Amino acid sequence: MNPSEKSAEHPSRPRPELLAPAGDWDCVRAAICNGADAVYFGLDCGFNARYRAKNFGLDDLDELMRTLRLHGVRGYMTMNTLAFPSEMPELVPVIQRVAAAGVDAVLVQDFGVARLVHTVCPDLPIHASTQMSLTSAETIRVAADLGIERVVLARELSIAEIRKIHDATDLPLEAFIHGALCVAYSGQCLTSESLGGRSANRGHCAQACRLPYELVCDGEDRDLGDVRYLLSPQDLAGYAAIPDMIDAGVMSLKIEGRLKTAEYVANITGHYRRAIDRAVQGESTELSEQARQEMELSFSRGFAPGWLEGNDHKRLVPGLYSAKQGLAAGVVDDVRGDRIRLKLRCNIALGDGVSVQSKSDQGKFQGSRVYAIERAGQSVRSAHAGQVVWLAFGHGDLDFGAIDADDPVFKNDDPQLNRRLRQSFAGKQDDAGLSVDLAVHAASGQPLRLEARIGTAICEIVRSEKPLEKANKRPADAAMIREKLGQLGDTEFQLGDVRIEIQDQPMVPVSVLKSLRRDLVGRLRDRLTSPPVRRIQPDEGIELLKPWGQPRAAQNAGVEPVSGAPSLAVLCRTMDQVQAAMDSGVSLVYADFHQPRDYRHAVDAGRQRGVTVGLATVRMHKPGENALLNAVSKYQPDLILARNLAAIEHAGKVGIDCVADFSLNITNHRSAQWLCEQGVGRLTASYDLNRDQLKDLVDSVPADRLEVVVHQHMPLFHMEHCVFCSVLSPGTNKTNCGRPCDRHVVQLRDRVGALHPLQADIACRNTLYNASPQSGAEVVADLIRRGVGWYRVELLSQDAEDTRRVIRLYQDLLAGRVDGGNVWRTLQATNRVGVTRGTLEPKRNPLAIL
Repeated sequence: MNPSEKSAEHPSRPRPELLAPAGDWDCVRAAICNGADAVYFGLDCGFNARYRAKNFGLDDLDELMRTLRLHGVRGYMTMNTLAFPSEMPELVPVIQRVAAAGVDAVLVQDFGVARLVHTVCPDLPIHASTQMSLTSAETIRVAADLGIERVVLARELSIAEIRKIHDATDLPLEAFIHGALCVAYSGQCLTSESLGGRSANRGHCAQACRLPYELVCDGEDRDLGDVRYLLSPQDLAGYAAIPDMIDAGVMSLKIEGRLKTAEYVANITGHYRRAIDRAVQGESTELSEQARQEMELSFSRGFAPGWLEGNDHKRLVPGLYSAKQGLAAGVVDDVRGDRIRLKLRCNIALGDGVSVQSKSDQGKFQGSRVYAIERAGQSVRSAHAGQVVWLAFGHGDLDFGAIDADDPVFKNDDPQLNRRLRQSFAGKQDDAGLSVDLAVHAASGQPLRLEARIGTAICEIVRSEKPLEKANKRPADAAMIREKLGQLGDTEFQLGDVRIEIQDQPMVPVSVLKSLRRDLVGRLRDRLTSPPVRRIQPDEGIELLKPWGQPRAAQNAGVEPVSGAPSLAVLCRTMDQVQAAMDSGVSLVYADFHQPRDYRHAVDAGRQRGVTVGLATVRMHKPGENALLNAVSKYQPDLILARNLAAIEHAGKVGIDCVADFSLNITNHRSAQWLCEQGVGRLTASYDLNRDQLKDLVDSVPADRLEVVVHQHMPLFHMEHCVFCSVLSPGTNKTNCGRPCDRHVVQLRDRVGALHPLQADIACRNTLYNASPQSGAEVVADLIRRGVGWYRVELLSQDAEDTRRVIRLYQDLLAGRVDGGNVWRTLQATNRVGVTRGTLEPKRNPLAIL
């Protein structure tokens, strides 16, 4: 459907923006021709979270934005990865180029990158990427200080929660409406880094959530039958929720899929264009069965409403498969030679792609094209749902010995549909022209006046050189004027509303109408193709590249030790660990307990022993969860270990010192400085930093502002999804699950046999931890020379004796009594800081976990 064909709005329901993905030029054309209001795209120079997409070059920007503007489509560029200090100089010319080309907005994850964009071009709008983890009005309120003009909400929010956020913030809200769901909060997944050496926060997600896992409960394997993909959500299909999303205040509905094909973009964009148009008219947005099947054929791991209707963990993650399935075509009821028989559940035609899932071979799929169809003893070109058919395939394509009766069959490709989708955009994007409204004034004795408007932002007026003469025989009529002005077939425009005022029977020559029409089209084209005039201040951006303050490393040249002994902090998850840490002489203990009511015991113990105690907040903050922050501060700890922006704001309000944790993703000096301006006293370096990048950060900030985690079990997935509820409870969410997390110790076994511990927090969010501890002990001596004074050990399930042993080793390390190699070998830990050892990291296959 062309943009000009969008129907009039329902008087009580505003029209939201439809935002489509654009991984390449074909996807751009598909989005334009199928009714997108805006597209989002990445650049091949990096800093975008879909590195594997084709993306665009800087030299493409002018033509890309010109094309979009000529069709009334906005273009948003993704700059949504973390940046290291040594990389930030590369960003300044990119930002200049993006701003000059007229890109409508940039999507940003990194606080420091947002500061840099706003400084280089204050007129370039910034949208907070979903990876910035803004999940409540409180977090948005803090982030607004960065100059953000729109927030892309986390996928984990329900419509009810979105409505609460909208009612409490003035910033426009964007939300995903369709596409693949990550099981982990965006920006909070460290699995690809920890297991495969690929950073999701840098655009290299390895999709470990799509792998099979086995459940180990209380030390014993739990048989879950065919449920093996415990962390693989179904795809979001939110078409039915569009009216509620609009009513909740969402002004942009986003389709996921920059790695998808142009046919996918055409398919999904077209269906959502029509659904949105129905919604603003007050009509139903439910899809027909044919429309749903078409969408599933483009890509589907199964459709579900995601979190929009609230948590239903069983519906979200059925666990039966993780790859694209397509349509359920039936089940095998007989196998003869190289043919299978089944009763069809969907239409099938020659050339369609079909896959068969082998139940006897761990659910593996094998696929082929349909080469022959036999129905009732006759060869046919196609068959319909409900009919019994024999299907034959390409020679050698399938192992028929691995196919049994009752194996599911899926249709996963439809060449006829693909051809139709491609025809919707191939070579005909000009058909999706902008609608131009005209006002015509023709009066004898006055110049002919044409006023053209596109929306509310663009208006051009042209007049004839000479006044119109009065007609002797054939005065101008409205039909003739409309017909001549409407000849816009070879332009980017379409005739919209036309108002014609004729006075005193003027004669309007056709040549004059054609000349004014050409003049008007040229002016409109010039207006549309000219990027907006913006302030661009590269010199001010370059100033931001300088280190923050005067780092200690500059004084010590990275060689001489600093005065004062380095300090050890220990994060504990049980009171036994807290007592053991205090017995070991630790000066700072963080408590991170499943139940905040237990924090009282940690604070009391610290006061009795003269030990500083910090209490950790939950990692994500959602609407209605201020009570969880109050539960931390009411015990008056010495510190709050803040894991989100709302916790930082809360610490300032209650007057308690604050340490920002790793989840705030501090990788550069400008994000560090900005957080400290919000009241943070000390910052935990991001786990995305390897050894060399950590040094880069240390050399760019006052080192006494940093705390480095040197021992931990890496938190892989942090999820709204609860595995405990999904597979260990008859319930669907925390209101009816019976809290199996309180009674069971659960681990997930991966394909190489590693047992990864799973834990739930008080908000019923799950974190899966790496089975192996990692140690950054070898880098500690270098960090001490650079002036870093605080080092943290994070415990997981250690008992008191193991706690004392781990602490003793790191105390000896900080005192110089043992070297780093001795520490990590003694603890049988992975020798790594953050997610990789940088230049010391042994070569490994980045696809190993796949």
